[in-house]
Amino acid sequence: MRIAFIVGPFPVLSETFILNQITGLLERGHQVDIFALARAPAGPVHPDFERFHLHERICYVEAPPDRVRRLAVAARTAVRALRARRLRPFRALDPFRFGRGALNLSHFTCCAPFIGRPDYDVIHSHFGPSGLFAQLLRSVGALRGPLITTFHGYDISSYLREQGRWVYAGLFRQGDVFTCSSDYIRTRLVAAGCDARKIIRFKLGTDLSKFRFQERRPGADGRVRILTVARLTEKKGFEYAIPAVAQVLPAFGNLRYDIVGDGHLKGRLSQLIHDLGAGSGIRLLGWKNEAEVRQAFAGSHLFLLASVEGPNGDVEGQGLVLQEAQAMGLPVICTRHNGFPESILEGRSGFLVPERDSDALAATLRHALSQPKRWPELGRTGRDYVEREYDLEKRNDALVELYRSLQKRAPGRATERNCLK
Repeated sequence: MRIAFIVGPFPVLSETFILNQITGLLERGHQVDIFALARAPAGPVHPDFERFHLHERICYVEAPPDRVRRLAVAARTAVRALRARRLRPFRALDPFRFGRGALNLSHFTCCAPFIGRPDYDVIHSHFGPSGLFAQLLRSVGALRGPLITTFHGYDISSYLREQGRWVYAGLFRQGDVFTCSSDYIRTRLVAAGCDARKIIRFKLGTDLSKFRFQERRPGADGRVRILTVARLTEKKGFEYAIPAVAQVLPAFGNLRYDIVGDGHLKGRLSQLIHDLGAGSGIRLLGWKNEAEVRQAFAGSHLFLLASVEGPNGDVEGQGLVLQEAQAMGLPVICTRHNGFPESILEGRSGFLVPERDSDALAATLRHALSQPKRWPELGRTGRDYVEREYDLEKRNDALVELYRSLQKRAPGRATERNCLK
C-alpha cells in the first residue's frame, strides 16, 4: 500500500508511537511518505530514524513566513499544477472558502509538495490539527485518499478549549475513520460532535523486544527504588507525587524516588523537594536516552505516574510508559486519568488512585511498599497483559488490517468541503 503520514513536528522523541507505526509498515513492505507540518527542535533523534533512513521520506510542509517568498513559491506551485493538469488545488485561492489562508497564499503554497503525487491508499494523520490540515488538502484535491485521524489527548481537550468546540466539525463530516486509544477519548470525540460509528478504539503498541521482563524484589542492600519517566510539566502531577513520596520516606529508610525527564518545571520541583526536606530520597535525573531509560526501569521496583488534567485542560493519551513499565515487570501506581484505568489491571498489575490527592497516593505507596512478596506476581500479570493487548508486532499487523478495511469501506476520493471555517 501507498500510505501518507501527516504529522506535526517530526521526529519527536516523546512520540515513538508514530515512529513505531511508520517503521512497522516499512518492515511489512509498504510505501510510506511522511509530511511534517514543522521541524522538530534540534536535539537527539531516535536510533530508528537513522536506521530506516527516514530523513529520505520526510517532506516538511511549511508556508514561507514572508509574502515575497510565498509569492515565489505560489508561482512555482501554479506552474507545476498546470503542467500536471491538476487544476483543483487552485481552489485553495478562494477567499470565500478559505479566508485569510487564501488571501495570504499559505494554503496554496502548502499544496506544492503534493502536486504530481499519485493517490494514496490511506492517509493517516496523527493528532487532530494534522487531520484538519489533511482534510484541507483533500478538499482542494491536492491530497487524495481515504483519511484516518488519530486523536491522542491534548487535541480533544486543551485544543478544543482554545479553538472552540466546533473546530473539528468539517473534519468529523468528511473524515473516514477516527481512532483513539481509550474509551475516555472516544467519549470526548462523541461529545465534540464526531459520529460514534466512525470511531475505532485502537491501542498503541510497545516493542516488547526492547523491554525485557524481570521479577522485582528488594535489593540485597534493602534499597527500594520508585521510578517516574515523564516530562516535567503540569499534567504529569509531580506536585502531588513528590509530597506523597516525601510522606512515606520516614517509614521506609531505604526508599529512593528517581524522576527521569526534563521540562520547564525543573526549578520549581527542585525547590519543592528542598522545601519538603526530601533531597536525600528524591532525585531529578534529567533527560535520558532510550537505553538509559530502560536501565532505569531495570533498576527500579515500582513505577509511579500521577498525571492530572492540566490547567489548560490538557490530558494524557494512552500513557505508553505504563505499558513499558509493566512489560519490564514493574508494579504500577497511577491516577484515574484519561485511559490509564484501561492501561493496567487494577489490583492485579498495579493500583489506581484519584487525581490530585497526595494523601491517597501516599497510602497506596505504603500499601505497595509493605508487600514486596506480591511484586513478582503483580509484575508477571502486567507483563502478560501487555503481551496480550499491546505487543507492537500484533498492533502493527492490526494497523495494516485497519487500512485494508478502510480501503474497502471508503475508496480514495478527494472531498469537496472545506473543514477549516
